[in-house]
Amino acid sequence: MFAKKLLAFQLLCLLFAGYIFTTCTRELAQDETSLDEKLIKQVKSASPNGDIRDYILVSGENLAEIPNQDPKNILNSTKIKLGKMLFHEPAIGIFPNKPVGMNSFSCSSCHIASKSFTAGRIQGIADGAEGFGNLGNGRNKNPLYTGDEVDAQGARPLPTINLAYVRNALWAGSFGSFSLNVGTESVWHQDTLTEVNFLGLEGLEANNIRALQVHRMTMNESLASYLGYKALFDEAFPEIPVSERYSLKTTSFAIAAYFRTITTHEAPFQKWLKGDHAAMTEQQKKGAGLFFGKAGCYRCHNSPSLNSFNFFALGVYDLYENKITEVFRTGANDKRVKGRAGFTGKPEDLYKFKVPQLYNLKPVGFYFHGGSKQSLREVVEYFNKAEPENPLVPKSQISGFFHPLNLTEQEVTDLTEFLENGLYDPTLEKYLPDHVLSFMCFPNNDMKSRKDLNCE
Repeated sequence: MFAKKLLAFQLLCLLFAGYIFTTCTRELAQDETSLDEKLIKQVKSASPNGDIRDYILVSGENLAEIPNQDPKNILNSTKIKLGKMLFHEPAIGIFPNKPVGMNSFSCSSCHIASKSFTAGRIQGIADGAEGFGNLGNGRNKNPLYTGDEVDAQGARPLPTINLAYVRNALWAGSFGSFSLNVGTESVWHQDTLTEVNFLGLEGLEANNIRALQVHRMTMNESLASYLGYKALFDEAFPEIPVSERYSLKTTSFAIAAYFRTITTHEAPFQKWLKGDHAAMTEQQKKGAGLFFGKAGCYRCHNSPSLNSFNFFALGVYDLYENKITEVFRTGANDKRVKGRAGFTGKPEDLYKFKVPQLYNLKPVGFYFHGGSKQSLREVVEYFNKAEPENPLVPKSQISGFFHPLNLTEQEVTDLTEFLENGLYDPTLEKYLPDHVLSFMCFPNNDMKSRKDLNCE
């Protein structure tokens, strides 16, 4: 009798345990479903057209889908291939300040694929630097150069990813004849660089022409032939007269074409937007909910790449004010620290910088135009507290969107996780060329870099 009662009790316990397990599993599934459903509603509410597809990035494979193309630079596969190699080609860097810099740098010296196509140190240096280290962190000034002789950037280099969603290039939006620069024609003559805007080009094409000049590079028929690129130029630009086909302009067009194909469309959030709701973790979904909800990040970052065509002052320190390492060719009188006003000359634009895209920021390590934050958590905490750090920026210039967010510690953690990993595409190295036609070491070709990169 006792044995029968014991058996009955055990069966009852098993049935009860099964009920609890089934109930808990069902409730967990409902919680996960409701979390996705809630996020879908938030994303739809934030999107320009009430559709979560507004935030889906193009893959770059279907050229017809790529937005904001310049009609003067129609995309084709050969042009993209050419741009990919020229962007990484040290052999076009033939105008260094000193002979030791000859063929030692490329465009990719400051835009390293494994570093999310940005510099490995707080300030990018092309000509006048040596070494690579780990992900570019070992690149330093060549002792044979003075600080005024190096080719260094006055602000953190923006990553060359998701540029299909950029119409006016750089932190100040100085380049490009259209979009935000319509009506600014009176300042295009301020120097020989911004005069490129009179060519009637989109921002990528215009900026690349300027960049190749500033960064001491060249292209001509003789060099294209010597390096083996002439046939690619011919195939990429059949409509350009031969007398103009091998130039900085066509080089800039090829690189712009390549830029437009580099997208982070394999990030977890991108997969989630396309219906794979298992692509993001529960914490990343909570962080996304804060991004499109309580934290209000979407109010400024509201495009497929989570950038916008707006400029805001957030009161952060400039690059020359960093305490991490020595920087060159910038300071308090550098017009680049004035933000948009450095281009327009308008007082109302002072200290306002372009809203950048937010994908693949995890490995970057330096944030804001001056690199004043070294982690994404610091960035989130800065926005959460909303206390400007730079006393040189008048409070009257600070954006009205910059106010305390009242996020809890856990919410800061969740939002940081979304930014770090929910928006991280680990496949960017697929955009690297197998080699460049000079067969030089890239992104850098100086002696120290060749050793660091195992090119010897």
